[in-house]
Formats: sequence, structure tokens, C-alpha cells
Amino acid sequence: MMPAEWEQHRATWLAWPKNKSTWPGPLLKEVESIYLQMMEVLLPYEKVNLLIDHRNLAPKILKALRNQRKSSHNLVFYEVRTADAWIRDYGAIFVRQQKKIAFTKWNFNAWGGKYSDLAKDNQVVDRIGALKSIKRFDPPMILEGGSIDVNGRGVCLTTEQCLLNSNRNAKFSRKKIEKTLNDFLGIKKMIWLRRGIEGDDTDGHVDDMARFVNPRTVVTATEKDSKNFNYGVLKENLEILKSATDQDGKRLRVIELPMPGRIEAKKRRLPASYANFYIANKVVLAPIYHHSHDKLAIKILRDVFPGRKIVGIDCTALVHGQGSIHCVTQQEPK
Repeated sequence: MMPAEWEQHRATWLAWPKNKSTWPGPLLKEVESIYLQMMEVLLPYEKVNLLIDHRNLAPKILKALRNQRKSSHNLVFYEVRTADAWIRDYGAIFVRQQKKIAFTKWNFNAWGGKYSDLAKDNQVVDRIGALKSIKRFDPPMILEGGSIDVNGRGVCLTTEQCLLNSNRNAKFSRKKIEKTLNDFLGIKKMIWLRRGIEGDDTDGHVDDMARFVNPRTVVTATEKDSKNFNYGVLKENLEILKSATDQDGKRLRVIELPMPGRIEAKKRRLPASYANFYIANKVVLAPIYHHSHDKLAIKILRDVFPGRKIVGIDCTALVHGQGSIHCVTQQEPK
């Protein structure tokens, strides 16, 4: 079964950002700084496995970390070439099988074939030597990690827009998708939301909207402005979640999370969302966007994660690449 994100981690996987098409001009340097911030927060609590294109990058990254002496023992570099940084979607998805950790390697087609130059990241997992000693499963299906969110008890959140999209698994019925997720991730129950937020080029990834924060509680993004495109989408999701139940048939507790307003690039809305947080050991990395709702979002996350420190990280530059903190992280459970 796929463990919940809040369960104890062995490590967090990251891929160092380098794609100048994703983050053009000065944005790439800003995103590198965001990665350093993320690592500085994570390293006191868990190992960080960082994919880099060339080993020469390692000393430069170590030097840039503020607490390098304390951090270096927990930072492990892997020389693995990547096309882009979205390891949530092309990375290994770990499962627990009979108290042992294994991983699933799903197929990746760059979000329905939108970016042919990024589809080569389908081979990244194959190049990570450290994974060769771990039992591996290869499901015959295209799936991105950001398209699902689980409670660790067999319940999965997803969207019809993504998983039922003909640009992923055209020959798969809803029933076949559910069976495949059951076979490889131990999913017993699916909660199907309809579609994703405006500006999301992944066809509706759920990690931009609704997330489990404990086995029976979901935080879900909502929009108060009835003229906003996301208003109807998120209202419908909220209604679905309020009537949803967990694996035992008990109603979910649903907590609303605000949206950060409209952030644009070249007059196109970007998928900025407070729901794209990452739950690590003893800490939660929370995206913020220089918006008046930042403080409220942090407060809500503090309330739902009483045993964890909530660290807000400015992701205004990062989201120009069409994703935020959760999209560039992947947990490896103990």
C-alpha cells in the first residue's frame, strides 16, 4: 500500500532545476534559491536525495547552503541527467509491502504528450542506482504522482480530467484504472473530483486543490469570487468532498483553504495554490505568493498539522514553471 505523505520518511527526492525554458531569464536563479531554502528546512529532519546532471555541481550546492556543516551528512547527490525538475510526476512512487519498502515505476508521457522534450524523464528512475536494491513494480499505465493523493488507508483523491483523459491511457476504462491503482498502490476507494484549476497544464492534478492531512481530513482550495473561473470548479469539488467517506464509510472532515489570487505569466494564469504543500518529517513546506491570503493559509496549515513546524516559502518564481513545492518533491517512506 502507498503510505500517506505524513508518515515517517527515509528521504525526500529532488531534481536540481536547470531548464531555462521552464524558468527563463533571472527566474532560474530565483528557483535555485528556493531549492536551497527547501533543503535547508528539510535537512535537519531527513535525508535529501538530490539528482544533479554533473558531479561538479555538488560542491557549489554545498557551498551555497547556509548550514553546510550540519547538512552535508544528510544530503546525498546522484549524478542522473534530467530534462526538468518535476520529480513528483516522473519519480518513483514508493509503497510498503509486508513491512518492507518497494517502489512503483509508472509510465510518464509529459502530461499527455504536451512537452515532447520532457518525455525523456520517463527514464530517470531507471538511472538511479540506489533504487536497484529495492523491489520494483512496473504498472502498465501512465500516471503522474501529482495526480493522486492518498490517506495511507486505501483512499485516493484524483480528478476525472486527468486520470480519465484520453491523452494518458486511452484504452483504460475507469474500472481498469481503479483496479490498476488497487493492484499496485493498494487503493481500495477512489474519490473522483471533476477537474483542476485554471492554468494547470497537467490536466487537473489534485495536488493543486485537495490534500489529505490525516486519514479522515482533507483540506481543499476554495474561491470566494463568483466571477473567477475557479469558483465553480472548486465549489463542485467541495460538494463532492463533503459527501465523501473514508475506507470505513465515515464522513470526511473537510477544511477550506483560500486561493492566492491571480498570478500571471505572459497574460496566462499560473496554477498558484496553497494546497501544493509538502509534508516532511516534523515540518511542512508551504508555498506562499506575496498575497494577502498567505497568512490565513499558513494559519490553517498550522491548525491541521499541530505537531509540525509550518515554513512558508515564496514560490512566486517557482510557479512560473507551472508547479510549486509538492510538484518538485517526492517522499521515500521508512
